[in-house]
Amino acid sequence: MLFEFTPLQLVSTGLLFVWAGFVRSGLGFGGAALALPLMLFIHDQPLYWLPMIGIHLLFFSALTLRTRIHNVDWAYLKQVSPYVIPGTLIGVFGLISLPTLWLVIFIYSITLFYALLWLLNIQMHSNRPWLDKFLLLAGGYVAGISLSGAPLMVAVFMRNIAAHQLRNTMFVLWFSIVSIKLTTLASLGFKLYFVEALMLIPVAAIGHFIGLRVHDTILQNDRRFKQIIGGVLAVICLLGFMKI
Repeated sequence: MLFEFTPLQLVSTGLLFVWAGFVRSGLGFGGAALALPLMLFIHDQPLYWLPMIGIHLLFFSALTLRTRIHNVDWAYLKQVSPYVIPGTLIGVFGLISLPTLWLVIFIYSITLFYALLWLLNIQMHSNRPWLDKFLLLAGGYVAGISLSGAPLMVAVFMRNIAAHQLRNTMFVLWFSIVSIKLTTLASLGFKLYFVEALMLIPVAAIGHFIGLRVHDTILQNDRRFKQIIGGVLAVICLLGFMKI
């Protein structure tokens, strides 16, 4: 499909993968949540973009963790896995069974939800064990269906993990989620668009390394950054609904 794109679509795709790489390494999460709604304007098939995003997540998370694997909260990952992983599996089967229109509406809806939270500076807090479990399960489900579940899980992770371990711990979690997702899709005969994903790695790498360099700066200006992104995402999602 990538080879059938117009020059404008190719340039737009490259820029969006730069953006996804930047957000992923700059924030430690959110690359799919902030890029997928825009990608759907180019080609409105989630099952086309998600495998490529997933392959990039595997590649760049492994690259980042190569020298940071010691700075991961393994004990907490073990604690939350019984909630995140089942949610992920349910979400993957939703991805392959729901109509494309429903998937697109779901993606725009969950992204609009995040956008309004960030724009209005509303923090998701969890201070009850049952709510923690619900957010982890829901985050796993959203990750399974669209790879956009990180903000739900981060609401729990931020309260239980030291700030300097958050990004690396999330990368390990995403590596596990994406491995499950891609393995399931491949075993069921879905195309992963591996060649296209490899071709886009160099452009995504530009955003990835920029994000690594400005990670600390983004964290220091987290509120302002998210408010700006939230406003832009809200407009994008509303345009997406109008297109539907």
